[in-house]
Amino acid sequence: MYKVASASKYLVITGVGISDIKIAKKAWVLPGQSYTLFDVSPVNYTFEVQAMSAEKLPFLLPAVFTIGPRIDDQLSLLKYSKLIAPHDKQSNHVKELVQGIIEGETRVLAASMTMEEIFKGSKDFKQEVFEKVQLELNQFGLLIYNANIKQLVDIPGHEYFSYLGQKTQMEAANQTRIDVAEAKMKGEIGSKLREGQTLQNAAKIDAETMIISTQRLGQGSKEEIRVKTEVKIFENEREAEVADANADLAKKKAAWAREAQMVEVDAIKAVALRDAELQKEVESMNALTQIEKLRAEFLSKASVEYETKVQEANSELYNKQKSAEAFLYEKQKESEAQKATAEATLYTRQQAIDGELYAKTKEAEGLKAMAEAQGFYLRTLLDALGGNYAALRDYLMISGGMFQELAKINAQAVQGLQPKVSIWTTGNGSGEGGNNAMKEIAGVYKMLPPLFTTVHEQTGMFPPTWMGTLSDSTHTNMKKS
Repeated sequence: MYKVASASKYLVITGVGISDIKIAKKAWVLPGQSYTLFDVSPVNYTFEVQAMSAEKLPFLLPAVFTIGPRIDDQLSLLKYSKLIAPHDKQSNHVKELVQGIIEGETRVLAASMTMEEIFKGSKDFKQEVFEKVQLELNQFGLLIYNANIKQLVDIPGHEYFSYLGQKTQMEAANQTRIDVAEAKMKGEIGSKLREGQTLQNAAKIDAETMIISTQRLGQGSKEEIRVKTEVKIFENEREAEVADANADLAKKKAAWAREAQMVEVDAIKAVALRDAELQKEVESMNALTQIEKLRAEFLSKASVEYETKVQEANSELYNKQKSAEAFLYEKQKESEAQKATAEATLYTRQQAIDGELYAKTKEAEGLKAMAEAQGFYLRTLLDALGGNYAALRDYLMISGGMFQELAKINAQAVQGLQPKVSIWTTGNGSGEGGNNAMKEIAGVYKMLPPLFTTVHEQTGMFPPTWMGTLSDSTHTNMKKS
């Protein structure tokens, strides 16, 4: 009979002439063959997967999977027709199979992620669940047409998501209250800021003047200290490099000396061994000659003497070998002693360098502490004086003896000069006749005599003859001191 399957179904034919099974939409069913129909429309499976995150927090994952056979792949259809098609798609067997795969893969994936990663990266979590479940369903010829993971749900007794929502609400409320408080604070600060800026600008000029003068004095000291520190650090680095070079040279010299001594000992030992061998050969030849000479008369005596000579030669050879070994041992001990001496010298030098570096470090820390103490001292004085920089300046100049030093310097500057000081007057010009122009000319003429007198007394020079001469009458209105 000729059979035709509907749009959502396929024919599965087995029997005569078909080695395994045959899948078709329409076909002739011959005698000796049997057929069955199976539906390929997808089915929705709804689950609530209970899983546990990496922090051991349990949760429910509601999910809906739309699953059906893969119709675009002939091999997948064969698998589905053999393994799943004989069962009803809504049967417990198929549902438990699909649910077991989904729950197993979901639990494994959730166990490798934290609750925060699952909650925030729900899209990535869904994609990974989809891929891992699909990989397992391929062996049954099934395809996930759609997967919808719903909102995560708390398990009774483990209300993580409810507490997380409460936390978010409280954080939003707290942030709102903080924003309101900040707005009020900005308004109050703005009004106070305008009032304080006038006082700050007035004090700023005095403060900057004192700061600049203090900074200039401090910069000179700081620069001097910095240069000295850099020079000392450079010297220490050079000394360390020289010490390292000397240590390397000492090591190389010790190695060369040890190698030379080893070669010398080997040569002496070889010479001693060669002498012993030659001596042995000589003694052997002498013994043979003596034996041949005395064989006829004193055979027994010659044999005894031969054995005696052999023993003596062996004994002498043994003694020479022991002497050579003792000499070699002594040379090795001397090399080891030289190596230990070089290492001790290097260690002593390293300790000295480390001690000097530690001292310089402590000195730098002391300078830093002194600077901090001076800053604290100045801040304390300024606070005690109510922020009056002028009063602070006067106090520091008085306590530092600056006024006494200035007086001393001025006294030394004029010491031994013996200056002459002249004081003269020309009258006030009131009550005299003439107009204003004539008064000005008269004032100039009145100024010339005392000017010439002062120049003469200060420098010893006389005015030119065409300008005038000095006489006793010139001193009429002069007061000298």
